[in-house]
Amino acid sequence: MGAIIRIQREVAEELGKRALQETKLECCGLLAGSGGVVTYVFPAENVASEPAKSYEIAPKEIFRMMREFRAAGLEFLGIYHSHPDGKNEPSTRDIELAYYSEETYFILSPRRDAAKPVRAFSIRDGRVVELEIQIV
Repeated sequence: MGAIIRIQREVAEELGKRALQETKLECCGLLAGSGGVVTYVFPAENVASEPAKSYEIAPKEIFRMMREFRAAGLEFLGIYHSHPDGKNEPSTRDIELAYYSEETYFILSPRRDAAKPVRAFSIRDGRVVELEIQIV
């Protein structure tokens, strides 16, 4: 494990629920907060051509959410998506498309028996480091 990412309990629970609601397609969205603590979930529409195998958030929607963050005085802290197969670790595609190298990537599992239904990763220059999630 590498560094620590702090997240409010309610946000962690909401992420777990989102993965359980959408078990056939990858759900996705952005995360924001302040003081380095994730406090808000901003769900997005998955516009990928194969949403059961990957995720994509429309640039227009990302820009809209970024404006909302700034207007509310929030920091952009992460991106989340689920893996319907339950294996919540970065895929080769996730690593290739990790354009926001300063943000945390949260990967969710819809499996009720998952040891860690929500996992967090730093993905920089093709290198993946799992982060410890601290519930606050």
